[in-house]
Amino acid sequence: MFSLSIYKNKMSKTFEKFIKDLSTLSTGRANSNMLDLIYVDVYGQKMPINQVGTITTPEPRVINIQVWDVNNVSLIDTAIKKSDLGLNPQIDGQLIRLPIPDLSEERRNEIAKLIKNMGEQCKISIRNIRREGNDELKKLLKNKSISEDIEKKEEKNIQNLTDENIKKIEEKVNTKEKEIMQI
Repeated sequence: MFSLSIYKNKMSKTFEKFIKDLSTLSTGRANSNMLDLIYVDVYGQKMPINQVGTITTPEPRVINIQVWDVNNVSLIDTAIKKSDLGLNPQIDGQLIRLPIPDLSEERRNEIAKLIKNMGEQCKISIRNIRREGNDELKKLLKNKSISEDIEKKEEKNIQNLTDENIKKIEEKVNTKEKEIMQI
C-alpha cells in the first residue's frame, strides 16, 4: 500500500539538510556552524573541529576554539586556513581566535550565488523524491494494487507536497540572500 508520509518525511529531511548547509555559510557574523564542514586530521582520522575543542562565540564577530590537546592547535590552524571560509586564525596557547571579517561586495555576490545553487540542488532532490513516489504509484497501478482514482489522488498529493517544499526553499533562499546583501 502507498504511504504519502514516507515521501513527506524524505522531503522534510532534505529541507532540514538544506537549512543546516545554509547555516555553515559565513554571513559576516560569528556562527560556530561555519566550522561544521572543516575536518582536522588528528589521531589518524578526520574529525570535525567540535570533537577536538570547545567552540564559543564570545562576541558577534569572533569565534573562539579552546583546543583540548595542545598538539592539535597547528593542525586545526592549517585546516581552517585551507578551508574556503577566508578566516585568519590567531593562536594564543591552546586558544584559537577567529575574527570574522566584513564581507566585501564581491564575497557577498559569491555567497548569494552559492545560496541559489544550494537551493537549486535541494529543489532537484525534492523533485527526485516526487518522481520516486510517482513511480511507486505507477507500479501499484500496474499490479492492480490500487485503482486509477487513487493513483491520480495520490499523485496530486505528492505534487502539492513538492510545491509546498519548493516554496519553502525559495523563501529561505530569498531571506538568506537579503541577509547576506545587508551591509
